[in-house]
Amino acid sequence: MVKRKLKTPFELQTYLETAGVKRRIVNFRKNQIIFTQGDESRSVLYLQSGSVKITVNSSAGKEAVIALLQPGDFFGEGSIAGQPLRVSTATAMGPTSALEIEKREMIRVIHDESEFSDRFVAHMLKRNVRVEEDLVDQLFNSSEKRLARALLLLANFGKEGRPEPIVAKVSQEMLAEMIGTTRSRVSFFMNKFRKLGLISYNGHIEVHSSLLSMVLHDQPRIGADHKDPEPVLED
Repeated sequence: MVKRKLKTPFELQTYLETAGVKRRIVNFRKNQIIFTQGDESRSVLYLQSGSVKITVNSSAGKEAVIALLQPGDFFGEGSIAGQPLRVSTATAMGPTSALEIEKREMIRVIHDESEFSDRFVAHMLKRNVRVEEDLVDQLFNSSEKRLARALLLLANFGKEGRPEPIVAKVSQEMLAEMIGTTRSRVSFFMNKFRKLGLISYNGHIEVHSSLLSMVLHDQPRIGADHKDPEPVLED
């Protein structure tokens, strides 16, 4: 009688933390490009440590920050959705480690391992909700409220019930690119938030839970005649 070889139990966390067949751990230094918009799309990456900035560039050379990723995020998943080329640029914001999974291996593990598939689907659903919220935020909220929401997201507010210090160095220029406004406006509102005790600086930005009131004070009024007043600012 031929004995069948028993399948090794799948350990999700072990898989995401170690190198193996058709997956490898890659390390990047601060400001190093992970992949560039227009590169061939061959793999999906899972962020193990550090933080990553996702940007897109227009044909006119204008850059926009569309996401800041934290450990536990997948990125580059367009490779398994039929995108032959990268549609964005990923840059390490500090010392960063990621698990790079080849396209065919990513498809296999999604198909064969339900625990991994559940984790990845949950990530994609969360990403989809975030994109929808970003669109509503950009269309109907003032730049002040958009900045407050961006700071809360960067501080992982709601993940553990309280904000955390923003460890990655996030410049005012980067915040301006994220919310679609100017650096001077970001500076104006950051100073306002600090004076009101909503945020503080101590080598890094600390977001206080009271900033949430800035976002919840009133909900986006879809269809309302909303105008964002232009304050007089100095750089």
